[in-house]
Amino acid sequence: MGFWEDAKYIAEQDPAATGPWQVFFLYPGYHAVRWHRIAHFLHTHGLKTPARAVSQFARFLTGIEIHPGAKIGKCLFIDHGMGIVIGETAEIGDYCNIYHGVTLGGTGKDKGKRHPTLGNHVLVGAGAKILGPFTVGDNARIGGNAVVLKEVPPNATVVGVPGNVILPADAKPEYRSWELDQVSLPDPIQQEIDALQQKLDALSRDLKDACRCSADCPVKGKSQEDK
Repeated sequence: MGFWEDAKYIAEQDPAATGPWQVFFLYPGYHAVRWHRIAHFLHTHGLKTPARAVSQFARFLTGIEIHPGAKIGKCLFIDHGMGIVIGETAEIGDYCNIYHGVTLGGTGKDKGKRHPTLGNHVLVGAGAKILGPFTVGDNARIGGNAVVLKEVPPNATVVGVPGNVILPADAKPEYRSWELDQVSLPDPIQQEIDALQQKLDALSRDLKDACRCSADCPVKGKSQEDK
């Protein structure tokens, strides 16, 4: 039974859960996905207005907006979930984790595929925005508040605005732990300080070279003797 498999997976992922029954009755992220299954069924059978009504009802209950046209795999864990928006042509693979404030959105008014596709075992941190019709590969991690505008390779970790890959695609951390605290995240302020220090060091070297050249210049020495 898919609904029970989803509940068991969420209970395994969330240390605050006391068991699948608590997830089944009390978790809004779980309820949003269950309502979406109904809305998606109606949508794919041409009943688009009733499907949208179901999705809006689920949004009212849970604070999570999932378009009926979105495709969601099994065992999606939406943790907390308030403020999540998942667009019409978005696709989410199996065993993904998504935190509150996430947007899987488009970047324009074009028809057709305009929302992202998430592979399997993808983690999307709180407040992240993934915008556009590209793929986020299997086992990828999107850091909190990142803005991702281009394709993400499998097994990569992305942070920042705009999003940058800080962990190479061939790295092999324990992705199923869903922990980002072992990743060395860059400090943008320290990066700016380091860049300024490098410029100061370069200017200091140039100044020393100029002074040395001026002291050794024969023309300058001759002019001083003439005086």
